[in-house]
Amino acid sequence: MDKFKTLTSTIVPLPMQNVDTDQIIPARFLKATTREGFGDNLFRDWRYDEQGTPKDGFILNDPNVRGEILVAGKNFGSGSSREHAAWAIYDHGFKAVVSSFFADIFKNNALNNGLLPVQVSEGFLQKIFNQYETEADTELRIDLTDQRITLLDTEDSESFDINPYKKYCLENGYDDIDYLLSQREKIEKFEAQTLYSV
Repeated sequence: MDKFKTLTSTIVPLPMQNVDTDQIIPARFLKATTREGFGDNLFRDWRYDEQGTPKDGFILNDPNVRGEILVAGKNFGSGSSREHAAWAIYDHGFKAVVSSFFADIFKNNALNNGLLPVQVSEGFLQKIFNQYETEADTELRIDLTDQRITLLDTEDSESFDINPYKKYCLENGYDDIDYLLSQREKIEKFEAQTLYSV
């Protein structure tokens, strides 16, 4: 995974509540076992018609809208526990998702796959959406080290919570296996001490 320290980017707004994992990545696309390629089918049924033609009006089909931060409505990632939802968002090029509430399983899946879920207050989320309506090039800065998100146009900011272990992993580009490997020397030292003390 890529290391995540600070991210400054324009946003892709999705002001819809209760977006579930089947809307993020429909079940019929879950046959693959590797993480690559899922981004092509992110929000598939909202992006394309039955013939595979892009639908007018959906935000991801607008060539003028680009960014590494997806800003979504409340209760993002509800539904099934499929890890593929986080894979699809990350594979599409997003590094962070901002919402006022995340389903717990989605939140954990995102953190396990290098995607930072930033939970903000409903008031701050609405400020982001309002600013986007005023300025389409609205930018956010997400500082993982300081655990702070800032709306650059207005300088409004808010702190956010994250599990300390997951924060460490994101900052170092580790998944759980990478973390264990990084602790190999300490583990071997502990094993040696244990053997000698028996």
